[in-house]
Amino acid sequence: MKKAILNTEERRFFRTVYNAAFANPFSDLREKLDIKIAGLFPSVSRRESKDLCIREVATRIKKLEDQGRANINAFHGQDRDIITIVFLFDIFHKFRDDFDQLIKDQIIAQNTSVKVPFSKEAIRMVIEKGIDEKSAVHHFALSYQLRRAFYFISTSLVGSSPCMQTLKKQLWYNVFTYNIDHYNKFLWNKMEDFSTLILGETGTGKGTAAKAIGRSGYIPFDEDRQCFTQSFTRAFSSLNLSQYPETLLESELFGHTKGAFTGAVDEYEGVFAHCSPHGSILLDEIGEIPNHVQIKLLRVLQERTFSPVGTHETSRFNGRVIAATNRPKKDILEGKVFRDDFYYRLCSDIIEVPPLRTRIREKPSEMDELLDFTIQKMTGTRSEKLIFKIKRIISRQLGKDYPWPGNVRELEQCIRRILLRRDYEGKQVAPKNDLPLSQQLGNRIQKKDISVASLVSGYCKLLYEELGTYEKVAQKTGLDRRTIKKHITSLIEE
Repeated sequence: MKKAILNTEERRFFRTVYNAAFANPFSDLREKLDIKIAGLFPSVSRRESKDLCIREVATRIKKLEDQGRANINAFHGQDRDIITIVFLFDIFHKFRDDFDQLIKDQIIAQNTSVKVPFSKEAIRMVIEKGIDEKSAVHHFALSYQLRRAFYFISTSLVGSSPCMQTLKKQLWYNVFTYNIDHYNKFLWNKMEDFSTLILGETGTGKGTAAKAIGRSGYIPFDEDRQCFTQSFTRAFSSLNLSQYPETLLESELFGHTKGAFTGAVDEYEGVFAHCSPHGSILLDEIGEIPNHVQIKLLRVLQERTFSPVGTHETSRFNGRVIAATNRPKKDILEGKVFRDDFYYRLCSDIIEVPPLRTRIREKPSEMDELLDFTIQKMTGTRSEKLIFKIKRIISRQLGKDYPWPGNVRELEQCIRRILLRRDYEGKQVAPKNDLPLSQQLGNRIQKKDISVASLVSGYCKLLYEELGTYEKVAQKTGLDRRTIKKHITSLIEE
């Protein structure tokens, strides 16, 4: 094929498209590039600029087709690299709505991988641009991953405040790294080595953020079956570590053999055994696990192997680990939560989910977005009238400076309460007592003004501040770790 070249204007335009293809879709840079491609002024909406950008790219490619230059083999060197990405960008957006519908169909089908009716056409279009079949199939799988990541990050994490935009950008980087080109060339099948720690207060949505990552991994496409090798709904699982007593925690994680301990009447596979090769596991409340479990998890992260309780036989873990905790970042960095070796292996990336009060402070209209999303999820209907009514009750009863200590989870319960009885008092936060907790307890004992439950809760909280984990407090007091958590939580909520 006779080699062609891009003229100066074409190269400038297609280079901009090339840069847009690799830009984080939640970044200001991507928005600026879309506007530049579309030839618009910055005052247009983000959606409008993106749609017109896609249309302009398609128009330019049609011109190349009319000139017989719509094939990567017509170009060489840097022009070939640029035009390859431009063709893939164009084809991806031609099937954008089909990918979205596929995601929705897969959610309904759950763990059964659904057929992809448009796959042959999409792969054929890529091959017609001069890309070999194997690469075309890979790019189709990558396109599905890109669309899933955008879909779950944008639809499940509601809000456009600066801190939420930062969170969405960080989640995207966590899936694809800061450079999608590097990801595609070197890392798309090696991301299990990058573990993630998600931080945030209770109720901020750490699980939702983890799920967005976990459902956005690369899944190969099976041409013969015309479907992906597994459903993304199987690719993510979670385990709340605080809900299990220490005697059962290792079994839930690693599994056990028959007779490994009293009550182990059958073999049992833990979450690591059930995780698919393309999947991720969320270990929630990881800040509360004891040292010896951290050591065993370190082996999983470092060597990718684990042994069920009761045997030295090893099994391989091929998934990715995502962990979450509401422990303060300061405590984690000061070594009060994790062993150093475990911390450094766990934290390839640290993502912080912002509290609701920060989101509203940065952008008050974020409350409207959350009300709209939550009401629609609860009722199945969008109602401006209902949003206004609930917002008015919240404003009248809680005031604009209410701190939302329970975050998004509390807001959801607030909406339910208002829908039930038009009332929500919120959590009354007592004035801060600057005295040390030990002195507060001592004063109340002297006054004989404390119940046994409050005394035990106060003592547990005192030990927790010193020792750092529920497990250590349980060892010190002889109480079960779940009982310790209950006492500490009840004290906080008083």
